[in-house]
Amino acid sequence: MHRILVLWATPRSTSTAFEWMMRMRGDFTCFHEPFGEAWYLGEEARAPRVTADTPRKSGLKFVDVIARLERAAGERPVFLKDMPQFTEHLWNDEFLDRFEHSFLIRDPAKVLASLERSYARSGHPGFTRNEVGFAEQRRLFDILCERRDKAPIVIDSDDLLENPVAMVERYCEAVGIPFIAGALSWEAGGRDEVLWYDADGSVWHESLRKSTGLEPRPRRHVDPATLSAERRADYEAFAPHYRHLYEFRLRPAGHEETANA
Repeated sequence: MHRILVLWATPRSTSTAFEWMMRMRGDFTCFHEPFGEAWYLGEEARAPRVTADTPRKSGLKFVDVIARLERAAGERPVFLKDMPQFTEHLWNDEFLDRFEHSFLIRDPAKVLASLERSYARSGHPGFTRNEVGFAEQRRLFDILCERRDKAPIVIDSDDLLENPVAMVERYCEAVGIPFIAGALSWEAGGRDEVLWYDADGSVWHESLRKSTGLEPRPRRHVDPATLSAERRADYEAFAPHYRHLYEFRLRPAGHEETANA
């Protein structure tokens, strides 16, 4: 069986753009949040807002997701982007040993500000803390550290956006795959492969649909004080988990430490 690389992210953390870069490589079979689809829409859906009337996908169970990934890995290497909260109930040795784990993190003030904008535009109800998944992301990271006595790979979204070439090079070096510069560029257009949650890509994947690649962007600051009172409370709960993983993040080779802005 070929390797299965998994990137554990939070929402609104540049994770789908990173996934698209991996798709552009052409040497991996890629999956977009397959466990998330089961968590929200499967027969065993566990999302906090799921009700008896929530549409379900018949035949979609967590065991089916695992089987699908393993079938794909029987053919060639696999990459998936997903979120830890979707799999927390599956975290035993057998499950964790299937994957080579890495993490993509982002300042929770930026995540929360982006989520508030997106939910307001989508017309959907608000979100709960465990749908964002900072606590679950840290919990999984700590479990993996304890199991292997070595920290998994961590990439910070700001580092990635500020210096995408250097950070993708570091990631490729860390996971032992060749760096492919051309994978960082693509044509703008539809992204059907990532639309199981957002049918037309109008809200959640609009930026990706319009983008033409991972291009350098200056860092920007989001003041937590500008968030709503509810989201400021979320920020205070999330920030320690983010800071914990931030200490382990990859940095571009030869670059001095810079403060997260």
